Amino acid sequence: MIPQHAWGPVTNGDRTTFRLWAPGVDALTLVLGGRDLAMEAAGDGWFTATAEAGDGAAYAFRLPDGLTVPDPAARAQVGDVHGASRVVVSDHDWRHDAPETPWEAAVIYECHIGTFTSEGTYRAAIDRLPHLARLGVTAIELLPVAQFGGDRGWGYDGVLPYAPHPAYGTPDDLRALVDAAHGHGLKVLLDVVYNHFGPDGNYLNAYAPDFFDPDRQTPWGAAIDYAMPQVRRFFIDNALYWLDEFRFDGLRFDAIDQIRDPSEPELLVEMAHAIRARHPDAWLTTEDNRNVVHLHRPDAAGRRMDGEWNDDMHNAAHVVLTGETEGYYDTYADDPVGLLARALAHGFATGGAGGEGVDSSDQPPAAFIDFLQNHDQTGNRAQGDRLTTLANADALAAMQAILLLSPHIPMIFMGDEWAETNPFLFFAGFEGDLGRAVTEGRRKEFAGFASHSGDDVPDPIDPATFRASRIDWAKLDTSEGRQAFDRMRDLLTLRRKRIVPLLAGTGPGCGTILDAPEGCIAVDWRLNGATLHLRANMGAAPATVPDAPGDRLHLTGARVGAPRSAAFWLST
Repeated sequence: MIPQHAWGPVTNGDRTTFRLWAPGVDALTLVLGGRDLAMEAAGDGWFTATAEAGDGAAYAFRLPDGLTVPDPAARAQVGDVHGASRVVVSDHDWRHDAPETPWEAAVIYECHIGTFTSEGTYRAAIDRLPHLARLGVTAIELLPVAQFGGDRGWGYDGVLPYAPHPAYGTPDDLRALVDAAHGHGLKVLLDVVYNHFGPDGNYLNAYAPDFFDPDRQTPWGAAIDYAMPQVRRFFIDNALYWLDEFRFDGLRFDAIDQIRDPSEPELLVEMAHAIRARHPDAWLTTEDNRNVVHLHRPDAAGRRMDGEWNDDMHNAAHVVLTGETEGYYDTYADDPVGLLARALAHGFATGGAGGEGVDSSDQPPAAFIDFLQNHDQTGNRAQGDRLTTLANADALAAMQAILLLSPHIPMIFMGDEWAETNPFLFFAGFEGDLGRAVTEGRRKEFAGFASHSGDDVPDPIDPATFRASRIDWAKLDTSEGRQAFDRMRDLLTLRRKRIVPLLAGTGPGCGTILDAPEGCIAVDWRLNGATLHLRANMGAAPATVPDAPGDRLHLTGARVGAPRSAAFWLST
């Protein structure tokens, strides 16, 4: 039987109970403060021991072969991912309640803590919260913070999913960031990775090989066996841990196409129900390149997931803005403007990776999270280029208006608000053979691209690559930066006042595509109380777009139908 508090230490006063699921060994030793304590077999592969240990106590587990391993559910480490774990008892004094922002009012700001400020810490990020509140975003989404090998990285190679990475600060520093954000009226979302473990510091296979599915691999390593009850509990408890103990307002589930589970219900459905039971207003979002929507349809138990990252909108918009058609952009090469219109009106525009996608017209517009840039779409370019260096400025301004004023949920990437030009590159802090393999692998990845030889790709292991990826706050104080900020703030103010009030109660099938000249977009959305009209010309020549009734909300460009222009109206 799985204990109530299955994974990780539980402290009560000056005593702590330690647990580990280790079905691959017949004995286990707790190493605590220089002492070796035999752990008791508790059944079903669990071992347990209770001893005097308070906040800060260092501990680890020793296997029969002498290998000493950290706790995979450690709340913190003494040092790196290979060493001892540490008992954590929080003394954070919570001061602010979470804002009661409804999902349809979400405006998400994706942020990597290590490159968001020059210090790269949770505490330093607190000083920038007034800027985000002034901009008009309603939620910050942090890239994964679970501890990974090394002192720098995107966070998607975590091996200790319960331990906030010490490179960014202490667990209570992270609590302070969430608390301060709530004080500024901002929700905080956390990106979590439940599809694989990173290559550096994962010891699970040494004592719990049943954690993994021997018949399947993900693109990043061994696949996980989610049908195992103990494994399911590891991840469900982790999701609840972030929401309970750090008061995050929601989670973004990374690459769920690799969370393959034949169980009924599948892991993510069970997880959503468990979260809703304790946190009914949590914002739960997914990344899934298959373009499927079954997790976003309510069932008898209620809501599941709220929103899905809409790669189709991004990919079509990127081809429109840049003309690039290499790699996965090839799918959008023939009719990027038409596919963009379809994505705006209906959600998904293609069948997704592998053609698994389904008709998404039964989803409301707020089920789709749209973006022009994010960590992946910028960082997975060889040079980490941003659209500010790739696209025509007028076309980009028109596309930003489309992003921020459509009834979908908009997401912006850190620095977008002042037209940041610094790259966001792929970087990691691995050492030795693993570091060399990552460097070579990155170069080989781009060797076949016409625009890159592979040798000109920045070395992800070089600390300079990490430093080059920091956003430059000084640009906010330039005339160009202030203009970009004011434009985005004004668009978000318009969204909050005129569009968000119409989204509650807006159901599926509200988008209609109208006939428009080549290179133009005409989409109407029937919202709850009014119709929103978009007329855009993404081409280089003037065009006559369909008339739109009502009150014109916004015009980017010299006039309606001008080259690289976008306009919105509301009619009742």
